[in-house]
Amino acid sequence: MSAPVKAPPLPLRALIPNAITMLALCSGATGVRFAISGEFDKAAAAIVIAAVLDGIDGRVARLLRGTSRFGAELDSLSDVTAFGVAPALILYLWALDDLGRIGWVVALALAVCCALRLARFNTSLDQEDLPKKRLGFTTGVPAPAGAALALMPLFWSLAHDGALDPDPHSRAIVTAVVTAVTAFLMVSALPVWGFKAVHIPRSARLFVLAAVGIFAAALGQAPWLTLFTLALLYAVALPFAVLRYGRLRKAELAAREGDG
Repeated sequence: MSAPVKAPPLPLRALIPNAITMLALCSGATGVRFAISGEFDKAAAAIVIAAVLDGIDGRVARLLRGTSRFGAELDSLSDVTAFGVAPALILYLWALDDLGRIGWVVALALAVCCALRLARFNTSLDQEDLPKKRLGFTTGVPAPAGAALALMPLFWSLAHDGALDPDPHSRAIVTAVVTAVTAFLMVSALPVWGFKAVHIPRSARLFVLAAVGIFAAALGQAPWLTLFTLALLYAVALPFAVLRYGRLRKAELAAREGDG
């Protein structure tokens, strides 16, 4: 009887991206802990840190040639926690609790729609010929961007020293509307900007780099207002993504008809 073949040792480079993903998950979950203790500024910061970590884990994996199906699944589970469940609980504890059962339903909608969005994303990982994916767009708002959109009322309140706190009912209504719209955008079929869909003219390169520097300075001086502004600009850019995709798709179909 032959001895069982041992699996080869796992290279360290394959674990580093997964470790970053776990840090993102832990950061998002820690945001809930801060929200329970009423430290909503730290709770929001934890979600932002999770978003930064989520943005680099995939790139680190590709750089180290450590991509794997396990890493992709772990990333989605982390995203559900950090950008679905955690923001939903933070917003419920901060504002939506004032609406009672309706507030809880809205919070659940954010978490559920985030999970559904990620499930749809996972099913398309191996489908490179999807129109939106081929043209560099994503279907629906990605989980980290959705968390940022949902947290806009909290960002605004933190930027203005609790401007929404004196009127809890109005705060709850505004938060419920923003959260519900965000949940819809996450599961919608709308084309949304992806990195491949954004092209910077060479002549604008210096202006873009200057804008990045200004953003970094603003983030250091007024972090909550800067994050609110960034999320607002992202929301404003969504209709332009739909228009841009429509033009690209029409041009693609016209080119195919011409070749036929």
